[in-house]
Amino acid sequence: MRILLVEDDRGLSDALAELLREESFQVDVAHDGEEGLYLAETAVYDALVVDVMLPGLSGYDLVRTLRDKRVHVPVLFLTALGDVDHRVQGLNAGGDDYLPKPFATEEFLARLRALLRRNRELGTDMTLRSGLLVLDPLARRAAFGNEPIKLSDKEFDLLEYLLSHRGQILMRERIFNRVWGIDSDVMDTTVDLYVHYLRKKLQPFGYDTAIRTVRNVGYMWSDP
Repeated sequence: MRILLVEDDRGLSDALAELLREESFQVDVAHDGEEGLYLAETAVYDALVVDVMLPGLSGYDLVRTLRDKRVHVPVLFLTALGDVDHRVQGLNAGGDDYLPKPFATEEFLARLRALLRRNRELGTDMTLRSGLLVLDPLARRAAFGNEPIKLSDKEFDLLEYLLSHRGQILMRERIFNRVWGIDSDVMDTTVDLYVHYLRKKLQPFGYDTAIRTVRNVGYMWSDP
């Protein structure tokens, strides 16, 4: 799962980014509102963590702009302004939750996971399924029935993205931005290479054909 963290305090942003990566999230970091808005508009994220008091463009204005453009990614606001009026202002700006500073890391992670669960509209279960293929994004586990499937981090991220957008044609550029990030220095042909890797891992279960190639466009997951 990919998170965008927009926080101008570099000490805090470094600490939160490290925490999220330890929890197996992919993290992009921006240190001002304009950079955060650019990343949120050009890449695909599962959630945004946004400080309210940012240089240039405030966190509130950043999220209002996204909502006006119909970008409905869940948003967790972080701020030192923790009174009721500011919490209401953050929710009215389009935020989904509001966490005053200072906060415990356990609460931060719990609130973020709660947002992700609600966004997937799968109750308290975020598991993705296609027949006997089961993917647990939070635990980072994949299995076919009771048999585990060993996947690399990028293979797992690719499978998660395909499964969560089943039936949709996904352009290579969109897959690349979501799995590797728009600032990645790897070649965009990496998408094709990792689709090949993933098909080989799924072939013993007869699921390699579930990843359909859309000529000159990209790929689509089609339940067998």
